[in-house]
Amino acid sequence: MNSVRRSIFLSLADNYVGMALQLAASLIVARLLTPTEIGIFAVAAVVAALASTFRDFGVAEYLIQEKELTRDKIRSALAANIGVSWLMATLLFGASGAVGDFYGEEGVALVMRIQSINFLLVPFGAVSMAYHRRELNYRPILIVGLGSNITAFVASASLAWLGFGYLALAWSSLASIVVTVSLSLCFRPKDFPSFPGIKEIRTVLHFGKHVSGIYLFGQIGKYAPEAVIGRVLDMASVAFFSRGNGLMELFNRTVLRSVTPICLPYFSQAIREGRSAREGYLKAVNLITGIGWPFFGFVGISAYSIIRMLYGPQWMPSVELAQVLCLAAIVQLPYHLATEVLIAIGRVDQSNKLQFLVQSVRLASLTLVIPFGLIGVCWGLVVGALLGGAVAQRILRRHLGLRFRELASACKTSLLTSLTTLIPPAILAISMEQTEETFLHFLLGAGLMTSFAWLVSLKTWHHPFWTEIKKMTTRK
Repeated sequence: MNSVRRSIFLSLADNYVGMALQLAASLIVARLLTPTEIGIFAVAAVVAALASTFRDFGVAEYLIQEKELTRDKIRSALAANIGVSWLMATLLFGASGAVGDFYGEEGVALVMRIQSINFLLVPFGAVSMAYHRRELNYRPILIVGLGSNITAFVASASLAWLGFGYLALAWSSLASIVVTVSLSLCFRPKDFPSFPGIKEIRTVLHFGKHVSGIYLFGQIGKYAPEAVIGRVLDMASVAFFSRGNGLMELFNRTVLRSVTPICLPYFSQAIREGRSAREGYLKAVNLITGIGWPFFGFVGISAYSIIRMLYGPQWMPSVELAQVLCLAAIVQLPYHLATEVLIAIGRVDQSNKLQFLVQSVRLASLTLVIPFGLIGVCWGLVVGALLGGAVAQRILRRHLGLRFRELASACKTSLLTSLTTLIPPAILAISMEQTEETFLHFLLGAGLMTSFAWLVSLKTWHHPFWTEIKKMTTRK
């Protein structure tokens, strides 16, 4: 357990520094680029994200969950990663013109062509980083992440200042990948295979086809709103939605991107040692809801002030969108780790099925409400989250033996913690209207009150996260 805590600490450090740099870049870019320019990049990023699900081809997950990892399996994983990634680079470059014509924006095509270069480079660092994740060795991952984030910040801010427009974001992404791969090669484990092989390729491909499906469906569900909005409405609407949704991404970057990559190795390790993945899942859910629910509640209350401070007055139409999206995020959070636990218990096929069903109901909900505009899209995502949660609960009960009352019981202290944490900022919001003149004062006051109330609530309700805080901050 100490290795898990150390890994989480290093992963959190990586993500917090990365978030600070990305936030600083966002503050600069949001004031230098127009909503249309940001919308162009956002649409191209959707297409690249979908292609990336095939690019990775589940190689990291395969290496992490494999019980007996051999050199032949590592070499085969590298071969599969290179082959699929280079194929996706070719398809992304070749399809760029058609996608640009579809959206009526040549800029979308230009960004896609630059992003295709990323796909050629990524495999050469991905396998060694996956091995470090398997071993819960996050020191190399921290260093690589720092180098990547610093590069992205400097490149995006500088190029935007120099007038590159939406291409500033595309070139900064490429620069970040170059640094990531270069540093990953420096941390290649000793005696680690350098060349690809095909001896175990069938095993890797069989596993990879299911994991690719998992993340393909996940990416479709994640980016479908931007893609649909860009086609049905306009690029500015994409940007407003993206800024509202960006507040949800703050939690993903600060917490979930630190915790989620560790959960699969943790669940897999528990199974190899004969422990229960179900108990581990309940504990993990309790921990992330204890952080996530208060966070999303605070963002919902303070959305006006947060968006005004981060992005400026031109982005205020995103406020109501962000508030509704907070509700969708609260509903989704207890089932966020469902795919990881199913992979860990050897049911990668069921994890694939889960993602397909969850994203299908999400897309159906989105399709029904798109005629109601941006706010309709957000409420459609809330309905999709509720239906998706019901699907996830059914599959987890069948294959993990997890009953809803057990999940609810595990989240009870998180619910109590969240409710008591949000009382002070809610009272402040009632007594102090958030306006152009008061937003900084409100955000400072609400932030301090919420942070203090959260810590007191964790201790009062004996939330497991309070125990983890004490263990992580106390030197043994």
